[in-house]
Amino acid sequence: TGMNLNTRAAELCAEGIHQADRLRITVSESDAGSKLVDCGVKAAGGLEAGRWLARICTAGLSDIELLQDVPEVYSGPAVSVATDHPTMACMAAQYAGWQLSADHFVAMGSGPMRAAAGREELFQQIGYKEQAPEVVGVLECGQLPPSELCVDIAAACRVPPENLTLLVARTSSIAGTVQIVARSIETAIHKLHELGFDLSRIQSGWGISPLPPVAENDLVGIGRTNDSILYGGRVTLWVTGDDASLESVGRLVPSCASQDFGQPFAQIFQRYDHDFYRIDPHLFSPAQITFHNLDSGNSYRFGEPKPDVLQRSFGMDG
Repeated sequence: TGMNLNTRAAELCAEGIHQADRLRITVSESDAGSKLVDCGVKAAGGLEAGRWLARICTAGLSDIELLQDVPEVYSGPAVSVATDHPTMACMAAQYAGWQLSADHFVAMGSGPMRAAAGREELFQQIGYKEQAPEVVGVLECGQLPPSELCVDIAAACRVPPENLTLLVARTSSIAGTVQIVARSIETAIHKLHELGFDLSRIQSGWGISPLPPVAENDLVGIGRTNDSILYGGRVTLWVTGDDASLESVGRLVPSCASQDFGQPFAQIFQRYDHDFYRIDPHLFSPAQITFHNLDSGNSYRFGEPKPDVLQRSFGMDG
């Protein structure tokens, strides 16, 4: 396509770095010459840095807004996402599908750099991979990555290390929290993909999730940001094709289709000894999904938000 994800993200990156003071971010260089952008490790970051991060995660193919949530779900702000390129924005770019490690450093990589590396099976399945002159990735992590990791990522993406930019924010930062709860559509599409749904049918998407209070540490933050989507995320997808498939797959999409549904994520995580891979993978999806079929004009809705679980998770009882 004439839509190189990394090139789009690199342009957005340059704009943000140009306004580093406004975004409260700091820019440094690794020993290998890669750009490291601190959006919420030591830097203050903030709401705008979070919106910027989420846009970069989706290669600029989504609009991210901060709205007032509906009082029936959460009496606070929410993060909304809208995109007309759902598979490219959410699966080829935003999904945190690249496990990265170097020495004692471990992080999940998301953003367009994944499409340049093309290492995940997902890229064969969606039939997309790209070569880019400049590569951009996002890490959810409590420290800036070591130089050796920059070298590894650059090599996997087939660019020199100085053509790599990594943006980093910890979970328990404002920007990190915004960036993570901007994944409502992504979790819905990933779940549909796991259920064998043809993603080319999805034309557009809109999603909203409550913005939780920033946690005092990353472990609590992981719980709150997951709960935001699992118990408060609402996603609408505009799709083509037949109604019968929507009726049959639809009820399996929301998080309530999982046997692990119903408790705050921190408790579920603890029950499985903090091993992500033991949690039912079907849990990771929004609380509610609505399909609008463009061909038939019919709509289908499955699941519902659980405000009581959100209140417990966010420490806002009463």
